[in-house]
Amino acid sequence: MSGEKQVKHVAVVGGGLVGSLNACFFAKRKYKVDLYEMRDDIRTMEIVKGRSINLALSCRGREALKHVGLEDEVLKTAIPMRARMIHDLDGTCHPIPYGKSDQFINSVDRRLLNEVLLTAAERNPQVTCHFNHKLLKCDFNTGELTFLTKEGKEVKNKVDLIVGNDGAFSAIRRQMMKDTLLDYNQEYIPHGYMELTIPATPSNDFAMGVNYLHIWPRNEFMMIALPNLDKSYTLTLFMPFENFNQIKTEDDVMDFFNRMFPDSIPLIGEKFLKEIYQSSKALPMVSIKCSPYHVKDKVVIMGDAAHAMVPFYGQGMNCGFEDCIVLNDMLDKHSDNLELALKAYTEHRNPDAKAIVDLAMYNYVEMRKSVNSKMFLLRKKIDNMLHWIFPNSWVPLYTMVSFSRERYHLCIAKRKQQDKVLSSFIQVGVVSLMVGGFLLVRRVNQTTDIVTTLQGRIQSLLDGLHL
Repeated sequence: MSGEKQVKHVAVVGGGLVGSLNACFFAKRKYKVDLYEMRDDIRTMEIVKGRSINLALSCRGREALKHVGLEDEVLKTAIPMRARMIHDLDGTCHPIPYGKSDQFINSVDRRLLNEVLLTAAERNPQVTCHFNHKLLKCDFNTGELTFLTKEGKEVKNKVDLIVGNDGAFSAIRRQMMKDTLLDYNQEYIPHGYMELTIPATPSNDFAMGVNYLHIWPRNEFMMIALPNLDKSYTLTLFMPFENFNQIKTEDDVMDFFNRMFPDSIPLIGEKFLKEIYQSSKALPMVSIKCSPYHVKDKVVIMGDAAHAMVPFYGQGMNCGFEDCIVLNDMLDKHSDNLELALKAYTEHRNPDAKAIVDLAMYNYVEMRKSVNSKMFLLRKKIDNMLHWIFPNSWVPLYTMVSFSRERYHLCIAKRKQQDKVLSSFIQVGVVSLMVGGFLLVRRVNQTTDIVTTLQGRIQSLLDGLHL
């Protein structure tokens, strides 16, 4: 027995997306896994309550799925989105590509993905799923956990490692805050969200271009729409609670949508819009940072439990999935020594998680406001041009975040360097334009006509950016 490697026993608390994927990762390592979920098995439920904002699967998430052999299975039901489709107030639309022609993100159904991951986890003989098990307490010294079942019975288990994949309001993290020194920051933003639906057309087709993430940017608020397999769109309105609270009657609803989103009304349907808006309420969004992510060799938190973020960069799930890769790499590096691996995981992952939490907050401004700016579109054009000329040394921020596994905090650092270069580039361009204009004025001595001509050409250039 002394010559045999002891099999690690892990309790994964939380059977959502990251928890069920994590169970697959641990099973691949031949660990014994008990997966605990507070809710019923969603595969047996007709309606699943809770957050249902559509998910955008990109490089980091795909890489994690590939690690456990699930990428192809998930992509079979995913819908590629190759660009943002911007809906202007006057009803005109124009696309802003995410990157090169072969770079796209994928709209995936949250419930369907969770079902795939749970089924994949259960295919492993090392994994046992326990539904309707609510965590009551856990001991970070002994690894003992106590759960309450649906029938009111208390059950206990003792494991080598407790993994908190139990979401933004994590019971594991709450226990860590009681028992250890945990640096913790939670922020509710003053904006909420409300989900609506654009149904399929009477001929059972998509009502809009399908391979896009549709955005109605209105500076202080916005709507987005992601395509679903049933030809509908999940439409989400993000807006300050103050604005939500001002809309009280059906007439208020229609007045607001007629002013701000007129082209969406025939897509949603006036009757349905009134019914949904009046029967729903705006839900909050929370942003969470904390450190450390572990306690000795017994506990680690991952996904939203460690770094909940607002949904505006589409990285919440992707970041959580990448957590699984990073922890797996640390277990490899330290030969399954939990104490060393968990410490290394916190040190490596914490700066990246905090960076993407901040970046997600920033991207809300970009999606609802900056995409309306011609300077933003100019920046996109310059970014794409320089990326084409220098593909290895100049990579746009969105490309780094969504189409590579560059560490998040390095993505931001490189973006700051690019901003300095662009500022210098613009300054040189302005000086060159002034010198060129001065020489031209001296040559033909027609100052007014030339200035007018230059202004017209610059304006034409900016107008041309509105694709």
